[in-house]
Amino acid sequence: MNFTLDPTRHAAPQVLEALRAAIVSLELAPGLALDRAELAQRFGVSQTPVRDALIRLGEEGLVVVRAQSATQVSRIDVPAARESHFLRRSIEIEIARQLALAHDDGVIHELTAQLARQAELGQRKDYPAFIAADKEFHRLMYVAAGLPRLWAVVTRMSGHVDRLRLLHVPAQGKADAILDGHQAILGAIATGDAPAAQQAVREHLTGTLAAVDEIAQRYPEYLILD
Repeated sequence: MNFTLDPTRHAAPQVLEALRAAIVSLELAPGLALDRAELAQRFGVSQTPVRDALIRLGEEGLVVVRAQSATQVSRIDVPAARESHFLRRSIEIEIARQLALAHDDGVIHELTAQLARQAELGQRKDYPAFIAADKEFHRLMYVAAGLPRLWAVVTRMSGHVDRLRLLHVPAQGKADAILDGHQAILGAIATGDAPAAQQAVREHLTGTLAAVDEIAQRYPEYLILD
């Protein structure tokens, strides 16, 4: 994990952001032990911002902090992933309806451009960047609906499902299915068809969790199933 602090910003939030990104990207794998002193040295900070970041990540369920033993990156909690996924799907179904009814040409243009960027990344099989582009497509929907703070809440709750998605995307056909889902959502928004936009979101946000058994067979050491 290579990281350089921005001297114009406080260190603590940067440490939190970097550790969270490394965990969600699986650069820090589930079950990996985290040494506070080593992390502090790597970031070039005292142990205090590292400790605070680990506490925050523990609250999100991304690390397991134990007083008398090593802190570890948590395994992927599938029940927690289902809960956060339910929340996100419920919100985005309503967002899709609002955007379809609003039929804002500027929003449609922005989503179209983002989908094109994601398709290019899919062709290159750059899966981390592809997933980042996937998230950006959805973030733009929240922003267009006037709900950027709600996207921040959803993001904080989505660490487990984000890691599941990263394990699933390389599967044959998954990237194409994501793109098809985005195209269906965008197409319904562009035509002002609110029910179709809602249904497209329902179908789009089912793939990864529907494939939990397949993911568990490939990565049994990474998952907590119940």
